Amino acid sequence: MKLNIVVCVKQVPVSNNLKIDPVTKNLIRSSEPGVMNPFDKNAVEVALKLKQRYDAKVTLLSMGPSNFEITLRQGLAMGADEAILLSSRAFGGADTLATGYVLSEAIKALDDVGIVFFGRQSIDADTGQVGPIVAEFLDWPQATYISDLKPINEQVIQATRLMENMEQTIEVKLPAVFTVRSELNEPRYPTPRNIQLSYQKEIQVWDEKKLNFDKDRIGIKGSPTVVRKVWTPKKEAKVVQSLGQTPESAAQKLLVTLRANNII
Repeated sequence: MKLNIVVCVKQVPVSNNLKIDPVTKNLIRSSEPGVMNPFDKNAVEVALKLKQRYDAKVTLLSMGPSNFEITLRQGLAMGADEAILLSSRAFGGADTLATGYVLSEAIKALDDVGIVFFGRQSIDADTGQVGPIVAEFLDWPQATYISDLKPINEQVIQATRLMENMEQTIEVKLPAVFTVRSELNEPRYPTPRNIQLSYQKEIQVWDEKKLNFDKDRIGIKGSPTVVRKVWTPKKEAKVVQSLGQTPESAAQKLLVTLRANNII
């Protein structure tokens, strides 16, 4: 059997005109168009490169409403082989823990999965939690914030982690979960031919009946995170102060102001 490389992708909104459910305080995703999370494109790209290295297949996995299919089509047009959408009202309102549980159970149901990729984080929630949570549910090693990745052999991958104040290179034994940074690669653009072919590929839709989920661990019921309040930050006008009419007087006044505020 071929190695199966799974890429978990998320659809993020393209508009700032977002709506919040007044009861659950969750984002209403079904009403807004979306695109693939940018970091997830890097994850798809590295999976496609490893597909050639390992003679593998690439399976896309996403959780969300039916309109998330457009994002899976984008991944198929890039060159992925298969796509699965986990879609059901029972999954709605899930936090990162419940989302990670559902994704991990779906991964367990797939054959010959040896590598799972995530983008480093989604640009709408910015938590960076789902990839590590999935790794914990799978009980697999994980490497996050990957900026470089090199296969050593069929069982080991060398990964470079780029963090705020350090760079770390480690060897990770497969199967494993990786979250990748944009520095890793430049995602390819789908060709018109591949876009056309992507619509000939079936997207499987799995609901809570497909797998033996613990009903207490999915959706809102399985989400310990509680959003108490959502609000828009107030815009405060900035006070503009003139520093003088000439460069010399402006520089002198700037120095006085910086020293008075203990900046220099």
